[in-house]
Amino acid sequence: MSIAYKIPESVLVVIYTPALDVLLIKRADASDFWQSVTGSKDALEEPFVQTAVREVFEETGIDCGPDTPLPNSLLDWQLENVYDIYPRWQHRYAPGVTRNTEHLFGLKVPAGTTVRLSPREHTDYQWLPYRQAAEACFSPSNAEACLMLPRLATLAVQA
Repeated sequence: MSIAYKIPESVLVVIYTPALDVLLIKRADASDFWQSVTGSKDALEEPFVQTAVREVFEETGIDCGPDTPLPNSLLDWQLENVYDIYPRWQHRYAPGVTRNTEHLFGLKVPAGTTVRLSPREHTDYQWLPYRQAAEACFSPSNAEACLMLPRLATLAVQA
């Protein structure tokens, strides 16, 4: 039986409201870790946008795919982070893989959007103003994405 290792290419999706409140979800496998939606590609050829749509739906129940009320709300921020894989999750990757490339997206949703967590992955959620969300994130790249939100949300409107 072969081991299915994670692909070291992932997405980070910052879900936010027009008031710049950010959705954070608490990991089931690390109860002190709050984060935005994250997830790896299922296949090397899977486009990042497809990964983002899939992960948002799997982790929050929010459907932002084609033919939904939110298809144009998912924005590719054209930014990537490359970081060392946390030691606690290193075993999920093939031997010798130590770094991950994370592609950033923003998803603007109406205030009051219903969140349905995947209990296998997350145990709680909260909406926080973007600065407080940044302070609550365990990941420095996630915190930085939250802090960039005012600039990136404004650019998206002007595009």
